[in-house]
Amino acid sequence: MESANVKTISDCFIKPKFITEQAKKPTYFSPWDLAMINVNYIQKGLLYPLPNDQNFSITTFLDDLKDSLSATLTHFHPLAARLATVKKQNPPSLAIFINPDNNPGARFIHSSVNLTVDDILTPNDVPLIVQSFFDHHKAIDHDGHEQSLLSVQLTELIDGIFIGCSINHMLVDGTSFWHFFNSWSEMFRSKRVNDLLDPISRPPVIERWVPLGSEPILTLPFMHEDEFIDRPNPPVLRERIFRFSSDSLAKLKAMVNSECNTTKISTLQSLSALVWRCMTRARRFPADKETGCRLAVNNRRRLSPPLPDNYFGNCIQLLRVTTTAGELLDQGIGWTAWRLHEAVINHGDKEIREYIDSWVKSPFVYKMGVFLDGDSIQMGSSPRFDVYGNEFGLGKGLAVLSGYANKFDGKVTLYAGQKGGGSMDLEVCMLPENMATFESDEEFMSVVRGENGS
Repeated sequence: MESANVKTISDCFIKPKFITEQAKKPTYFSPWDLAMINVNYIQKGLLYPLPNDQNFSITTFLDDLKDSLSATLTHFHPLAARLATVKKQNPPSLAIFINPDNNPGARFIHSSVNLTVDDILTPNDVPLIVQSFFDHHKAIDHDGHEQSLLSVQLTELIDGIFIGCSINHMLVDGTSFWHFFNSWSEMFRSKRVNDLLDPISRPPVIERWVPLGSEPILTLPFMHEDEFIDRPNPPVLRERIFRFSSDSLAKLKAMVNSECNTTKISTLQSLSALVWRCMTRARRFPADKETGCRLAVNNRRRLSPPLPDNYFGNCIQLLRVTTTAGELLDQGIGWTAWRLHEAVINHGDKEIREYIDSWVKSPFVYKMGVFLDGDSIQMGSSPRFDVYGNEFGLGKGLAVLSGYANKFDGKVTLYAGQKGGGSMDLEVCMLPENMATFESDEEFMSVVRGENGS
């Protein structure tokens, strides 16, 4: 696999099938969006088996993918445009928006690699070559002024097909990323060709949310891009996917709730507590070392009035729970899970608006260097996203995989398990020396093996 290279076969840009009146207007950003300007694109994709059907034609398949993508972009039109910035000097400000007049389309790349599905899925660690299945390698959102805001890369394997999407994180959070992916898959299935505007079951709400009383166009208080852009080089990481059965997760949840004499702690909170404890143990911190667990929380339904589920943009916030390494490991897993549970249930409309009001008064952007501290873990994505419903006529995907983007020591990404039924897959990134200890941690691996409890 060391000598395998991904080769580009073709490269083009796909425009929306129709330009709606809404698509002719600029799209301005919310505080949640603007804070993302310095982070990487979201890169996720699915690996499929090559169809056994002798009539399958990769040329026809590519044409159908491009046609359905063009129709989908009619609804998700910001993804076909580019960013633009208006600068002012007194006081310094940058007004960043999606420019409808610069609308060259989404990029579509067809590539190939001389590897099999087993070459990708058999190794314990995710092979580094997977990062080459995505466009926009190491790009940050600010690069969307010149680079496409959406790039699709289809990579042919010897016996499989990988469809990878890279989307600018200023335009989408995980909910919106998979909303687009689901809509594209839906459009592919329908194969409508003559409708004036192909309908989809969940049209996106494009207009961005800004708090009442604030300016409709929010700005960043900078004069030059180098005031907020940084491109740190994270250390070499190991990346491994751990698979949890629904039965094992049910046992873990029951044990955690029993420890706390409650039924309120969720499966996700129970699993996050397990990972935090075992990662901290693997890092061998001194007892007085502070460690944290960051949870990415969807704010849509927590606002009052709530935003629709189809709100297209960022609407997430990181909640951070901290303690010392000694206390985390001395206390039971139930104590840890309850701390995470309390943080989540206490995050509501009041807390969201206080955070947003604070941002409007003193805007900031996320710096990736902050996440490279090696002291905390971060639980991202969600098993609630409909990942394996995206079939594109190829059947159910074999695995969901991600690119280089937004990975650091302690980053954990959650997906619904390929087998369904409440199973989950965890993509874990750690320093190599710590991963070796983590993957032999008995508390953690007993849950992976399903040997936790009766």
